[in-house]
Amino acid sequence: AFGHTPTPVQQKALREIEQDMAAHHRMSRLLQGDVGAGKTLVALLAMLRAVEAGAQAAIMAPTEILARQHAKTFERLSPVPVAYLSSSVKGKARKQALLAIADGSAPLVVGTHALVQDSVQFADLGLAVIDEQHRFGVEQRLALVEKGHEADMLVMTATPIPRTLLLTRFGDMQTSRLEGKPAGRKPVRTSLHSLNALDDVLSGLSRALSKGAQIFWVCPLVSESEALDVAAAEARHAELTSYFGPIAGLAHGQQDSTVREEALQDFAQGKTRMLVATTVIEVGVDVPTATIMVIEHAERFGLAQLHQLRGRVGRGAAASYCLMLHEDALGQTARRRLSCLRETEDGFLIADEDFRLRGGGDVTGRRQSGLPDYRMASEILVDLLLNTAHAEAKHILPDTAPTKTPALPDSAEVLLTLFNKTDAARIFTGG
Repeated sequence: AFGHTPTPVQQKALREIEQDMAAHHRMSRLLQGDVGAGKTLVALLAMLRAVEAGAQAAIMAPTEILARQHAKTFERLSPVPVAYLSSSVKGKARKQALLAIADGSAPLVVGTHALVQDSVQFADLGLAVIDEQHRFGVEQRLALVEKGHEADMLVMTATPIPRTLLLTRFGDMQTSRLEGKPAGRKPVRTSLHSLNALDDVLSGLSRALSKGAQIFWVCPLVSESEALDVAAAEARHAELTSYFGPIAGLAHGQQDSTVREEALQDFAQGKTRMLVATTVIEVGVDVPTATIMVIEHAERFGLAQLHQLRGRVGRGAAASYCLMLHEDALGQTARRRLSCLRETEDGFLIADEDFRLRGGGDVTGRRQSGLPDYRMASEILVDLLLNTAHAEAKHILPDTAPTKTPALPDSAEVLLTLFNKTDAARIFTGG
């Protein structure tokens, strides 16, 4: 149904996932692959393995656009029924979806954050897949996994969050990588431009438009307020319309979903030549004819977001470009971030740089970045002690029956209590 057999790297990743799913312990695995590398197919095949074993599997996506895209793909490829749930599914359709999830007549479930609501009860959730893992918090990921009994977890992203890299380093999360770009994809040429040179950028875009190019223009993050982000997007849309004429669409998170979907469809079909948007287009938007991405105030975005946004272009056979517009006076960290994006398209290298710049956060807490707060050792000493810690952990946690949680010795319980980490084991499983 997919049209071609999985690639060797997809097959290898699937074998690793299947071995983990078959083991007595809960799976906690990261599937890392660049935008378009084929993570969704691997996830679907892994989910069908859970269904073959008599359980249910669910995939949670951060936006309705991406969740609907997954639902459409799954319905086309899956030999078993698929339920879809998001905040926009209401009334009778919602009742039917909740019932199918609860009684198990929907073995595969696709949805947004709506899946973690109390009203959603699974018959037997065996595998929880978190797509675009960097867009969720620790508790959100845990909320889905904990809807099953000892459910396996697979998290997917092109750019793992620093906390996840720390977990892989500690040996508490395994990694499968889908290396390389899909056949026919060309590198995206990335360049940095000062906002003072905006007139030159607009002239260049005008020439590209005259040759038939389609352009994404992503507006800056203004603050924590989405209303201000939307105001910035609307203002930029008005300015670009006065400069280029009525060729630009507008997409942002406060539009009605049908209006936003229409704007995306018009752009995908070539009815509009430019799409001015907020970060709603960060994931799940696939327009192979778009070849230019402009990111305004790129220094305000994180590395993962910039990499995802750049991944919206370079999906066709034509050469593609990403223009990152920035303030003149860039700080050292912002300059390093943007330079990293200019130099590489490898999501894992980018995530590694993010880890070095922001720190790995707190693996026993909810912080997903920031410097670790070791109480009794420097980070260098922790690196030296990792192997000893692994050996000690194996000694402290003897093998027990797969259905039984191993009991901790009193000394370990006392230490966890002293350092206020009694919830650490649960939080670790949040990926």
